[in-house]
Amino acid sequence: MNGKDFAAKVGISSRQLVNWEGRGESIKPHPNNQAALDTLLSTSSPEAQWRFAHSLTEQAAVGQDERTEELLRRNPHAIRHPVDGKIMVLVEEGIYLSGPQDRSIWEDAYRIDVYPTTNLDYEQFVRATGHRPPQHWLGGRCPGALRDHPVVWVTWHDAAAYARWAAKALPTARRWEKAARGPNGRAYPWGGDPTAAKCNTAESGIGSTTPVARYQSGVSPYGVHDLCGNVWEWCSTPGTDGPDRYQLKGSAFSSPFGRAAPSRENAANATMQDNDTGFRCVTPA
Repeated sequence: MNGKDFAAKVGISSRQLVNWEGRGESIKPHPNNQAALDTLLSTSSPEAQWRFAHSLTEQAAVGQDERTEELLRRNPHAIRHPVDGKIMVLVEEGIYLSGPQDRSIWEDAYRIDVYPTTNLDYEQFVRATGHRPPQHWLGGRCPGALRDHPVVWVTWHDAAAYARWAAKALPTARRWEKAARGPNGRAYPWGGDPTAAKCNTAESGIGSTTPVARYQSGVSPYGVHDLCGNVWEWCSTPGTDGPDRYQLKGSAFSSPFGRAAPSRENAANATMQDNDTGFRCVTPA
């Protein structure tokens, strides 16, 4: 409705409404006015209530997220990326142990996303570019209950398009593995013990994705989360088992823990999309 009709519905003057809009969050409505607003919201259509909740979610996403701020305070190597706002950490240059044979490999320094790309992150990209949303988003909008879960149902091409928009890149399989194993070749991000409780694999019995910050004890030496389980992650490295295939790392909620070791390899066709496949990005240091 227009401003005049809305003001009448709440029981205020049009001038008062203009004052509210001008002063934004500094406004604290009179209790009677607040009660009227609450009543209007509770009696509005489900679609209107959904829009209201989605608006709050968007505001929270661009505001001060305490978890994010704590990461920035705690890790002097952490930065907030200027395009998609995700926190990235530095992986220093040097040798690390790669693959099942623990070969010594040199990697230049780079930055990697602390968390996989979430549904809320991906919605920024969809809204900015008009890119096709994932098939599980009803009405083409990010589901509120999944905003901090990794985005899924994305092909390699979808992941690469997001990376281009964000001025980033998909990690090579080697860079992904170094971020997970650290410079000393850990078997898993948290160490050498095969502890399934530190990640979301099939043994958890959850049967779906989980929030990207859930498994705090599974963090890698560089402070990177969710590198085992939850979702397979697309890499930029081509697969060795055929054309137009790319490597995947990390395993997923649908996979047994035995496939979660970062040294293991997997690959899929670039057009593959599934409910257990997502991605994260890197940038030069």
